[in-house]
Amino acid sequence: MDNWIKKSAKTVSNKGGFFTFFRAQLTSQLSSYTDFFVTILLANLLAFVFHKPDNSYVIATFIGQVCGGVVNCVVNYRWTFKASAVKKRYVAIRYLPVWVISLFLNTSGTFLLTELLKKIPWIMAFSTPLRKNLFIISKIVVSIIVGFVWNFNMHRLFVFRDLRLKELKVKEFFRQAIFKIIDPIVNRSDKQEENRSDEEQNNIS
Repeated sequence: MDNWIKKSAKTVSNKGGFFTFFRAQLTSQLSSYTDFFVTILLANLLAFVFHKPDNSYVIATFIGQVCGGVVNCVVNYRWTFKASAVKKRYVAIRYLPVWVISLFLNTSGTFLLTELLKKIPWIMAFSTPLRKNLFIISKIVVSIIVGFVWNFNMHRLFVFRDLRLKELKVKEFFRQAIFKIIDPIVNRSDKQEENRSDEEQNNIS
């Protein structure tokens, strides 16, 4: 039994494909727990201190996302994507814009969905504790959508991939883009030159 558990744990930790996705989901859960714990604790603390429960969840969501993002980056780097071959500073540079967009999507999405739910009469008829923590439902829904659609794909395809491979793709992309821009201009110039030559020959004859 112990050997089977150790073998299963080793398979989950080391293999790619589905297991990478599985590790990403476990990491996402860990960062989500960190995020939710900080968010809920801070939202209630700010509401108690400043007596503004309607606005405190936005600030709490932001700070919770920061804490969850740090946990997510560290665990993904060391365990999920096995990215130790990629320099940490390069991972940090690529992780930052992806995380900022994720932060914006989660914070704004939570705010918009919470405000939308507040306009539904039968939801607002619930007891005060539920109304006060309505943002938790919104945060769960938004975080699941953003996690699957944005975070996992960007981490897998961009943040934790080998930098040299990414550089080659970027160079090839820009090379093709520049070629597509310049080629029509060069062809147009050549055609104009040919037309001028034809006109000069016609005038001479």
